[in-house]
This record gives sequence, C-alpha cells and structure tokens, in this order.
Amino acid sequence: MLIPSGLGRRAADLAAAVADGAGVLAVCGGYQLLGHSYRGHQGAEMPGIGLLDLTTVAGTTRMIGNIVLGCELDAGDRHTLVGFENHAGRTTLGAGLSPLGRVVSGHGNNGVDGGEGVHAGGIIGTYVHGPLLPKNPWLADWLIRRALARGGSGDALEPLDDALELEAGRVAQAIAGR
Repeated sequence: MLIPSGLGRRAADLAAAVADGAGVLAVCGGYQLLGHSYRGHQGAEMPGIGLLDLTTVAGTTRMIGNIVLGCELDAGDRHTLVGFENHAGRTTLGAGLSPLGRVVSGHGNNGVDGGEGVHAGGIIGTYVHGPLLPKNPWLADWLIRRALARGGSGDALEPLDDALELEAGRVAQAIAGR
C-alpha cells in the first residue's frame, strides 16, 4: 500500500485507518481517486490520494450497461456480483493489485483486461453502481463481518432473509444475459 503525500491530513488519516483494519467501499469516482490520478478526456489531471497503485484515464466513450462478475474475496468463497456500470474511466491496476472480480458480462475497469474494480485487503473499489449492496447481499455481509471483526465484536448478527435481494440479483443477471 502506498502512503499518500501532498493531499493533506485526510488522505493520511484514511491510509492509517486502512492500515488499522478499516474497510473502504469506493464506487466510480471514489474508486478512481483511491489511485494516483485521474486524467480527463481533455487532458486535465486530477491527483488521487495514492492509497492504491492504480491510474485512470477518461476514454472518449462511456461504458454503460448491466454487468456481471465472478468474485472470490475470500479463498474458495465464490460469488456472482451484479449491477450497472456507467463510466468513461479506463482504470489500470498496478503490479500486485487484484481486481474485485472477472467480467462475465459488461466492460469492467477498462473494457480490455477482463477485470473489474480492485480488492486489496479491506479495500473494495468498483465501477458497479446500482444498486450494488441490495443486489449483492453477500457483499454487504462481507463488509459487515469485517467491520464487526475490527470493532472486536465476536458476536455474529442474526441472518436476514435475503430472498428479495437474491431475486433482484437473479433478475439483473438474466437482463445482462448471463
């Protein structure tokens, strides 16, 4: 993990919290700004916080549509992640970073390498929007488990009935054609 420089105390505070086990869920622009920089389609460059080794350059067209990923956040625990992407950014992950998942249907990080998002310890960055957590209750549960573990709570929460959310995910996957 890179240590942010030049962007003030908030970037350093976020890096310290992540080093202490905090989780981060960053979507679209938030995901892009976890990296070194974002270069717009007219060439202007906006610095990121440098928390992760990634860069984003805006393309001339937007990547829009339903997306389906194969994900494995914990070894051997495979899931399907569904949602909607709408971005012009073409994100490239640096050496040592892994995507959140592999694209089954859709565009992902850059429409070329087959990866979508980033997963680095407790950090998840993604272009998958809507609605990310309600259509993927397994991901919401993963984030909650991490938060509870960091807070020292050994108590598991009672599982909720995810039938409606799982059906929304199945419908989104069918719409995406997978």
